[in-house]
Amino acid sequence: MIAFDLRCGAGHVFEAWFGSGASYETQAAEGQVSCPVCGDSDVAKAVMAPNIAAKGNRAQPAAAAAAIKALAEAQGRMLRDSTWVGDDFARRARAMHEDGEPKATIHGRATVAQARSLAEDGVPVAPLPLPVVPPRELN
Repeated sequence: MIAFDLRCGAGHVFEAWFGSGASYETQAAEGQVSCPVCGDSDVAKAVMAPNIAAKGNRAQPAAAAAAIKALAEAQGRMLRDSTWVGDDFARRARAMHEDGEPKATIHGRATVAQARSLAEDGVPVAPLPLPVVPPRELN
């Protein structure tokens, strides 16, 4: 995993984690990376200061690593009981909510606009805290 400081077109700076630099480039090119403040998908890497801890401040990186590990494990448990539907996520979620399609736990990709529309229409969706690699792209 790698963290990047990103900046949206509106100037908001935020941190995001990716499986690799190539994963960030792919997701950004497909418009899947968006600002958590304003939803803008016009994002680019921001200038990052090196993380050099003070000599007596060695616990912080370990605590951050433990928190990320716990988050990844929780997400892994959620995904284990869920079905990947890829780019069909928005349509399937809406169909389950409005058209009586049988309810199931699913995960996939949605644009910021699709996710916003689903939420505005009362469709129960939630973004995953860490990027999800589609099954076909796993090593």
